[in-house]
Amino acid sequence: MNHGWPDEYTLRAALTLAVRAPSVHNTQPWRFRISDHHVHLYLDPTRADQLSGLDQRDAVLSCGAALHHLRIALAAAGWSAVVHRLPNPADPNQLASIELVPHRPTMLEHALSSAILRRQTDRRPFSSTPIPPGYLGLVSERATTLGASVRQAVDTTRERLVEVLRAAQDTGAVYRVELADWSGRPVTPDGAPARSIALYPDPGGVPGIVAVPRQAAPDFAELLVLGTSTDDRSAQLCAGEALSAVLLTATNVGLATCALTEPLEIPELRQRIRVGVLDDLAYPQAVIRIGWASADAVALPVAPRRALADVLDP
Repeated sequence: MNHGWPDEYTLRAALTLAVRAPSVHNTQPWRFRISDHHVHLYLDPTRADQLSGLDQRDAVLSCGAALHHLRIALAAAGWSAVVHRLPNPADPNQLASIELVPHRPTMLEHALSSAILRRQTDRRPFSSTPIPPGYLGLVSERATTLGASVRQAVDTTRERLVEVLRAAQDTGAVYRVELADWSGRPVTPDGAPARSIALYPDPGGVPGIVAVPRQAAPDFAELLVLGTSTDDRSAQLCAGEALSAVLLTATNVGLATCALTEPLEIPELRQRIRVGVLDDLAYPQAVIRIGWASADAVALPVAPRRALADVLDP
């Protein structure tokens, strides 16, 4: 037995959980490579270039979520990840290089790893049952430890945020076309399958950029804005890790979630959120709908994923 490196089964099992991470339009813009006792994470430019954001922010954010999923899966399997972010200045697509050391898993790591397979993007309206303040404090704390901040939008700030989301829905023609291209597909290994695209709430709820009619049921989701103090690639990668931590923590306590990043690809609208919601103190990286699923909500279909062989370089 090699005590300095996990066996192939353990590595492949952890990577299989890593690629369950959420990604913009379920594009899965990542690639992994194993060499010299390191796991390397790369941005896949062939997929990132299909997205509208010129700075690839959404794709880097998605890769950050996969990085955190991988760290949690490895920790639960007995391996602590030492992460070197952006290790190669000559290759901006190499986002992380990971060394592994033996580790005794904690109960929390086991719980979050288990949450990976239960987490789903729930676009449906949430129930009016209030979220205990301690739960919201917990997700904020987990994001803070990863270099991001979480601001709950309430009262006036919520009104401003919903107004911006509506503006994105009304003016983001490029993003509606992009979403339509990746959504409502038949059975494929990427994109959002048709059965997972829910109708959105009425004007009293929380809009999103979707090319479908709105639902009549009101939406009582709480709105969180994930932000970072800077807006370079390193910050965007950390924001993705923090997003993963928020989503897995929420799943672990039974909450439903849906991350919205597309409205932030419209520069003027992103600036409005930065100023009007985050008091010009942080760069918004994602909006997160969080709440309790309705009691009568049916199980969501599992979002497809590409085979591990398609994202793991020889």
